[in-house]
Amino acid sequence: MRVRTNWLYWIAGLVIVALVVAVYFRGSNTDLAGPSSLAGRQAPSFAVDSLTGSTSSLQAYRGKVVVMNLWASWCPPCRAEMPDLQRLYASYAARNVVVLGVDEGESAQRASAFAQSLGIHYPILVDQQQQYGRVYAALGLPTTIIVDQQGTVVRGFDGPLAYQQMEGAITPLLAKRS
Repeated sequence: MRVRTNWLYWIAGLVIVALVVAVYFRGSNTDLAGPSSLAGRQAPSFAVDSLTGSTSSLQAYRGKVVVMNLWASWCPPCRAEMPDLQRLYASYAARNVVVLGVDEGESAQRASAFAQSLGIHYPILVDQQQQYGRVYAALGLPTTIIVDQQGTVVRGFDGPLAYQQMEGAITPLLAKRS
């Protein structure tokens, strides 16, 4: 009888998880196809806290190519790709490219300590309500969105990227600037 009860708990748990996921994504203006489903659309922006103590948003970087990376400190693939994001930021800042980190669901203190431990110096926003994750249809973390100078989503990626993939995503946008 105990085995049967355990299975009922598992099934009930799966149903609850499915309902939470359905509620989480209901009301967003995207489907569950992931961040690439937003390509060609104007990039949604939300005012959230930054690690500098002010409020900022994606909109503040209009006119630049933005590599917006959604992450969390508990995410091992996020940790693994952040040094490459820092390298990209340092290499392309003079070419009007910004890497914008968006911590999903954690406190500013936790995000700041994590970024400092990795030597991250690009701007970081703290999205405690996970608005960016919902509207960009992040299927997991990390999620990276490439936004052009006009504020249009060009590409979206689920999962970690290598430096060469990051460069490949922004290079065509830099060539269009002339």
